[in-house]
Amino acid sequence: MSWSWEYLPSEELVAGGAPAAFLTAIEQKAIEQKATELVRVAEALHLDRTTHEGSGEPMRYLDVAGGLVAYYVVPRLELVVICQVTPPPA
Repeated sequence: MSWSWEYLPSEELVAGGAPAAFLTAIEQKAIEQKATELVRVAEALHLDRTTHEGSGEPMRYLDVAGGLVAYYVVPRLELVVICQVTPPPA
């Protein structure tokens, strides 16, 4: 397996309703770059994911383009899950 990231439950439910310009900025730059960075960090912190015990890390928040992205890491699945995208105030 190799580390990756995804929206949960789906991109439409996580990011739906946010302004198109904000989502474009996030998807093209911020989320993919930040998620890739999160994946690298998670991979480094959990070199041997098979020895990980427990439910994983708590929910974390990342400031992206004036908005927030909520995510958590699932070491056993080698996965960073993005579960909420909050656009900046209008």
